[in-house]
Amino acid sequence: MKGGWRSVLEWLRVSRSAPHRKKAGTGQRVCELLQQLIDQGLVPGLAIQVMHRGQTWLAQGFGQADLDHFTAVNAQNTLFRIASVSKPITATALARMVATGQLALDDPLSLYVPEYPHQGISLRQLASHTAGIRAYRGREALLNRPMDIADSLSLFKDDPLLFPPGQGYLYNSFDFVLLSLAMERAAGMPFARLVQRLVLEPLQMRHTQVEIPGNPKPDQARFYTRGRQGFKPATEVDNRFKLAGGGYLSTVGDMCRLGQAYLDGQIAPKALLEEFLSSQQSPGGPTWYGLGWQVSRDAAGRAYYGHMGNGVGGYSNFFVYPEQQLVIAILINCSDPKVQAVLDLVVEAIHLETADEAPGAAAHG
Repeated sequence: MKGGWRSVLEWLRVSRSAPHRKKAGTGQRVCELLQQLIDQGLVPGLAIQVMHRGQTWLAQGFGQADLDHFTAVNAQNTLFRIASVSKPITATALARMVATGQLALDDPLSLYVPEYPHQGISLRQLASHTAGIRAYRGREALLNRPMDIADSLSLFKDDPLLFPPGQGYLYNSFDFVLLSLAMERAAGMPFARLVQRLVLEPLQMRHTQVEIPGNPKPDQARFYTRGRQGFKPATEVDNRFKLAGGGYLSTVGDMCRLGQAYLDGQIAPKALLEEFLSSQQSPGGPTWYGLGWQVSRDAAGRAYYGHMGNGVGGYSNFFVYPEQQLVIAILINCSDPKVQAVLDLVVEAIHLETADEAPGAAAHG
C-alpha cells in the first residue's frame, strides 16, 4: 500500500478508537482519499458534495471531466451519468403522484400497460423489484439505438417471469421501464416532462436532464472505461428508453438537493414516504430495498437510504443518513472502476469528520 493510503488509514484507525473528538474536521482526509484515486490512475475524474445539517460541508471536483482537453471536474457544473441513482428521482415523482391521487401503489400494471402479457403485477412490485422480471442479459445494457419506452418492451415482455409477483426479489432496470410507462400514461404526458414538473423544477435540480446522444451539453463529462492500457472512451449508448432506472445526467449538487428535500420533509406526507423508505419483505426475508431506494445500514450500523449506480461510463454513490443529517453524493465518469472499498472509507471519514461539528460550521472545497 502506498504512503498516501497508509496515512489516511492510520488516521481512520486512530479516529475510530478515540473516545471523544473535540473538533470537527475540515474534509482534508476525505479529499486525500479521493485525490489518491486520481493520482493512482484509478478514475479519470469525480465530484463529491456533502450536506450536513442543511449546509454544504464539502463540494469538490477531482481529476478530469475530459482527458483529451484537460477539462477539470467542476463540482457545481460537471454533468455525470448517474446510472441507477436515477431510480430515487423516479421514486420521488411516483410518491408525488400517489400523494395527489393520480395513481396508487397497488394499482395493477395492466390498468396502464395492458399490452404487457404477464398479469398480477402491481406498481409497488415494480418499484420494489419483486415483480419477477429478469435483469439485463447479453449486451442489453449497451444498446445504442433510439427507442421510446413503449417500444423497449419488445426486449423482455415475452420472457417468462422468474418467480410469481411478490414471491421473490431481483434487482433490475426493466421494472422501471414498465413503471415509467405506467406513470406517463397515468399523467398523460411523457415521463421526462412529468419528472421535470414534479421533481426537477420544484427542487431546483436545474442541471439534471436527459442525455441526448450526439448532442453533449457544454458541462457534460466525457465518459470512460478503464483497462490495462488506461482509460478509453466508453461505448456509445442511448439510455433514453431506460431513463427512469438509469438514464439521467446530473451533478452532485442536484443529487444533494434531492436528498436534503427528503430530510426537510418537502417530498410527500411522512406516512407515504415510510412506505418508500422501508425495506420490503420477500419469502426469503428483508430485501433491503424500499420503493426505488436502497434501505439498509452501513458497516458501522448507521441507518441510511440512497442508491448506488453502475452504468456505461458512470459510477455513483448517493446516501442519505437521517439521524446524522448527512447527504453524500459522489459521481465518477467511468464504468465501474472497482474503487467502492475506497468510497466506503470516504463515507466513514465523512462521518468521523462531521461527528462533533457544531450547527452552522462547514468546510468548503
